[in-house]
This record gives sequence, structure tokens and C-alpha cells, in this order.
Amino acid sequence: MNRRLFIYHILILSLITVLGFSVYFYKQEQETDRKMDEVISSETSLPAYHFTLIGEEMNHDYWRLVGEGAKKTKTKYNVFVEYEGPKRSNPDEQLKLLDKAIAAKVDGIIVQALNDQFTPMINKAVSAGIPVITIDMDAKESLRNAYIGTDNYLAGQLAGEALVKDTGGKATVGIITASFDNVDHQQRVKGFKDIVGQFEGIKIVAIEESNVTRVDTEQKAYKMLTEYPNITAFYGTSSYNGMGIVAAAESLKRQDDMYVITFDAIEENIQLLEKGAIDAIVAQLPFKMGYLSTEIMLDIVTGKPVKEFYHTDSSIIRKTDLPYWKSQRGGL
Repeated sequence: MNRRLFIYHILILSLITVLGFSVYFYKQEQETDRKMDEVISSETSLPAYHFTLIGEEMNHDYWRLVGEGAKKTKTKYNVFVEYEGPKRSNPDEQLKLLDKAIAAKVDGIIVQALNDQFTPMINKAVSAGIPVITIDMDAKESLRNAYIGTDNYLAGQLAGEALVKDTGGKATVGIITASFDNVDHQQRVKGFKDIVGQFEGIKIVAIEESNVTRVDTEQKAYKMLTEYPNITAFYGTSSYNGMGIVAAAESLKRQDDMYVITFDAIEENIQLLEKGAIDAIVAQLPFKMGYLSTEIMLDIVTGKPVKEFYHTDSSIIRKTDLPYWKSQRGGL
């Protein structure tokens, strides 16, 4: 009798266990169905367009602002902006990312064109039916649909005017540019030269290129100061030039009598401006560039007419301008 009762209890427990598992798996199935419904529902509300933005350097303060500006449009327009770029400046890596975006058949590509090698790749994208906007650096000979960025000749003129004003029209100048071959940096140098060339008290004694690195800038600035110890001012046409120039001047104990003007209000340059190691910065509007690039790409893909050039403003920042500039940073 006891044995029958024991077996009976075992059967009851087994039945309860089976029922428990049945209820559990039923609930799991219901949850899975719910999640699938959510996925299906979300798929119906996917963004209408997928754009890829390829910048110069992911960890660069300037390009971070470009990316933030482009992504800001997600809250206003039905688009997805994928921001890509190498960790450190590397044109070959950018070209690979550009080719990858073409293969992915995205709806539009926004890319910085650092050199002539970008032209055939941009043409490949356009030939495949993908519109391209160049940003910050242009590829005028390509089939790109539009350019968004600084008027680099005008920005060079602003730098020249600032140097003339701050030095009283008397300076012996060394110039460090990112690249001799890049048209945009050529324009920054030309605009600068066209202004300072009007003043007899200003002489440009040397020009070197930095290949967009701080280390090369420091080496070139050191070499220039050694060969031309009478240099009293430096003009740098890219973000890292200011830092490299200051480092070279400090190593030669020339920082106290050296005027320095450079491009881009990145954090490192702002810190040097605050402590007086840099005297002026040519500030661009990277956030606005990024934001406009998405808006204009939307116009292109929806068949609206667009201009070839969209120039964003540039300005001179001195130490006294920092409070106002900081309050406006990241705006349109």
C-alpha cells in the first residue's frame, strides 16, 4: 500500500513538473512572439535614408564636433548618419572606408578629401548612383555634388590680418602648412601671403609642411628656428601646427618672444591660448559643417536643387574672446 502511495505521489509530482515546464515554455514563446512583433514594428519605422560620414580622425576634437553636428539631424529628419574614420589621420584608411560605403550602397556619402587619390573613388561612388558631398577639404576635379566647409582663402586672409594687427605690422614669419599639395592649405597660405605682403615690416623667411602631425610640425619648427633665429612669428594652417610650434619654441626657450597663430579651436589649442603660448586661433565651424552636410544631402537625394559651394564662417579667437566663444561652441 505504501509503495502504491509512493508511486502515486511520484506521478503527481511528475505531472506538476510537466505542467510547470509547459507554462514556462508557453510564457517564453509568448515573450519571443512579443519581441518579434517589436522587431517587425521597428523595421517599418526604419530611417528613410542611410548616410555615411567619413572624417579624418575619430579621436580629434574638431572631427568629433563634425560628427555630432551630422548626427544632430537624426532628431529632426528621418535619417541615419553613420560616422566613420581612422583613429589617427590616415588617408589610405579613409579611402578603404569610402570604398566600403560604396559597396554597402548607402544613400549618400559625406567625406573629407585629403588628396587627389579621393577623386577617382568619389567618381566611383557617383557613377554607382551614390551622391557625394565633400566636407572640410574639397575635391574640385571630382564629380562630387557639393562642398561644405570654410572658404580657405578668406580664412588665410583673416589670419594675415590678425598677425598684422597683433604685431603692429612688424614680424619675421615662418609658415608651417599641413601639405604643399593640398589645395585648401595652399589657399590658406595664399590668403595669408596676400595680406601680409602689403606690409614692408613683415617678411616670410621659410615655409615647411607638417604632413598633418604634431611631431613633424615640432621638427620643422625647430629646424626653422635654428636656421632663422630672427623668426618672431609663426603661422600654422592646421590643427596640430600650433602645438608643434609651441613645443619647438619652448625647447629653444623662445616661447616668450614668439607670436603664434594657428587653425582650429580644438581643446589643446584652447588650453595653449589660455596660457598665452598661442596668441590667436582661426576658428572654423565644424558642428555646423556636419549639420549642414546632412541637410544638403537630404536635398540631393530628394531631388531638390543645391549649390556647388556652401561656405561656413571662420573667425579669429584671442584670449579675450574665450568666454563668449565657449558659450557658443557646438551651436549652429
